[in-house]
Amino acid sequence: MDFTELEAIEGLRWSWNSWPPSKSDAASLIIPLSLLHTPLMQSSEIPILPYDPLICSKCGAVLNPYARVDYTSRIWSCPFCNARNPFPRSYSSIAETNLPAELFPTYSSVEYAAADHFANNLSSSMSFSSMASFASTSSGGGGGGVGPAFVFVVDRCMEKEEIRAVKHELLRVIEQLPENALVGLIEFDSMVKVHDLGFSECSRVVLLHGQRELSSEQIQQFLGINRKRMLQLGKTPVIQKQGFLLPVSDCEFNISSAIEEIDSLVHTKRGHRPQRCTGAAISAALGLIEACLVNTGSRIMVFTSGPATLGPGIIVDSDLSKAIRNHGDLINDHAPYFRKSSAFYKRLSERLSKSSIVLDFFACALDQVGTAELKASVESSGGFMMIGETFESDQFRKCMRHIFSHDEEGNLKMYFDATIEIVTTRDVKICGALGPCVSLQKKNNIVSDNETGEGGTYMWKLNTLTNKTCIAFFFQVSDEQKAQPGSAFFIQFITRYRHGNMVVRKRVTTAARRWVGKQSPEIVAGFDQEAAAAIMARLAIHRAETCYSRDVVRWLDDTLIRFASKFGDYVQEDESTFRLTSNFSLYPQFMFYLRRSQFIDVFNCTPDETAFFKLMLNREGVVSSLVMIQPTLFQYSFDGPPIPVLLDVRSISPDVILLFDSYFHVVIHYGSKVAQWRKLGYDKDPNHENLRKLLEAPEVDAEQLVAERIPAPKLIKCDQHSSQARFLLAKLNPSVTQDSNYEEGSDIIFTDDLSLQVFIDHLQALAVQG
Repeated sequence: MDFTELEAIEGLRWSWNSWPPSKSDAASLIIPLSLLHTPLMQSSEIPILPYDPLICSKCGAVLNPYARVDYTSRIWSCPFCNARNPFPRSYSSIAETNLPAELFPTYSSVEYAAADHFANNLSSSMSFSSMASFASTSSGGGGGGVGPAFVFVVDRCMEKEEIRAVKHELLRVIEQLPENALVGLIEFDSMVKVHDLGFSECSRVVLLHGQRELSSEQIQQFLGINRKRMLQLGKTPVIQKQGFLLPVSDCEFNISSAIEEIDSLVHTKRGHRPQRCTGAAISAALGLIEACLVNTGSRIMVFTSGPATLGPGIIVDSDLSKAIRNHGDLINDHAPYFRKSSAFYKRLSERLSKSSIVLDFFACALDQVGTAELKASVESSGGFMMIGETFESDQFRKCMRHIFSHDEEGNLKMYFDATIEIVTTRDVKICGALGPCVSLQKKNNIVSDNETGEGGTYMWKLNTLTNKTCIAFFFQVSDEQKAQPGSAFFIQFITRYRHGNMVVRKRVTTAARRWVGKQSPEIVAGFDQEAAAAIMARLAIHRAETCYSRDVVRWLDDTLIRFASKFGDYVQEDESTFRLTSNFSLYPQFMFYLRRSQFIDVFNCTPDETAFFKLMLNREGVVSSLVMIQPTLFQYSFDGPPIPVLLDVRSISPDVILLFDSYFHVVIHYGSKVAQWRKLGYDKDPNHENLRKLLEAPEVDAEQLVAERIPAPKLIKCDQHSSQARFLLAKLNPSVTQDSNYEEGSDIIFTDDLSLQVFIDHLQALAVQG
């Protein structure tokens, strides 16, 4: 079974592709019944339909290829609840030779983009194939009205060169925004300056004190914005005219002038950090958007180069004698502001979710800036996070241009205000989700009492999502409904979101799998060890939020031992007989590298870096997650094209080049002989053309890896035995250490860590004990 091909069709990766029919049998599988779903996975095969979906009157499922259709009486039976539903008049031409796209067996996913300009041009006599072609030519139409809102929050405590780089990118963004997009500008240092972009006589700002935690109502009062609600029920609120958040068409000159006038606050007291009120500035931006009742999707984009030193969300005192917190301080509760600031941003994240506002955080500094405290707000809102060294880097420019890229119709490639709803057959219950989503706490009879992550619901909120956003969903077998082996069960995902043109779309994905007996070989054949590793990694970092690292490692080890004991072939108490079939053989290796990864072992990482790493793992798909867990290593030599080699210290050799990819770092490692040839300039000699090509090949491949990934990984070039080689050595399997027998001059790793072979030996010894 090719799970990658299935993912390309469905946008789903299942840990188990065949499920046992009882709750106890499912629990004995050790790895939970779960899947990874990419709601908006790009595919040219997904039809865009210019009408609203047909919804089952009983369970809310959308018409799909698994429905049974009575063409004579024009009735369809829902595969989820067996309810019979009539087709509307617009489906009067339905027949076996004229099927709507949602009933095509090849379309497990379809997208509905109903809009007035479609409805006015469609008739009931039109064939369904004509409708689909009409949609493909008409889907570029804009939604009209108000566009998304963008509030730029800029730190004035940055160096002049840093502010210049931020200003340059912001001005470029303003030029490319659609005219109906709303924009606002806020600066901050020890005070918060909210720009009035509607005041044309001169530059006018409202100052807010940076040390006070203001409510949304207080911020609106200080800005002079009063929400006057209509007395009649059903009327929309009326907002008085204000100048803080305006369409680009009304304020392009004013906001461009205000951005150009942003200046660096260079005066800092000796021995102290700059006075920054980052939390107060973000709170002001949030209050502004809430006051203007923008419900089409908004972004608060923060640009900073240091930690908050006063006000709500403070990270560290301004006095440089007070060091910023590290992991040891967090474990021992020696970080005085961490809990309070994390709670502040947790409260903000609830308001962000309620108003469909995205928080993006761009931090470029050589020290920590407080992303560990901010993580909850950025992650739950689906926002973008970048940690870099300078805003003058290509990494920052690339990130900004990626976020504000446009599609073929000229719309921003941004999707706002999304919800994901799950419908299942009655024999499956929903436990929860892990990813950039928030539970809407909507319960029905298919929601389980056993919650995992964001649980207790069948519907989740996402303030934004991209074509790569991936969410893990967890399920269990229902006790109430007895499943029969051989029968099918269904899961449907209904993703509602606002497209870049502000038109609301719905993408519906329907998947079917089969119940099988607990001893069936289909269970083994349907195990996807790559998806299982990615799901277990998410569960591990979710546990790490409330448990010590050693407890998470102990849980991973216990799970792996029980898993190997369950699915291994062996003679009891004889570890030499232990074998795992090919479907399971790589899974212990993935767990070995997960235990050693930066997600679990936080040694040599700051809390900010750990927060960033976990945020990225929690939203990426299977392929990217596996690269984070077990990095890839390619060898370049004179013997032929590049080949993948073991992630092992034995792969290092003087006459080869290694290309290492851990998702966050890309390392080109030159063997000692190759490095010497390069230093002597042999690659510039026409007689050594092969050496020149050998040196060029990994650089071309590394540049491609960097270009494809957002945010861009750090590219490191190093020679064997150099200090920078530590980025590679830290991730390699320590099969040769100071305690091993090794040849003089060969690479060894000075460590007390277990090697992969010793780890597997211990696993086998424990697994065969039964």
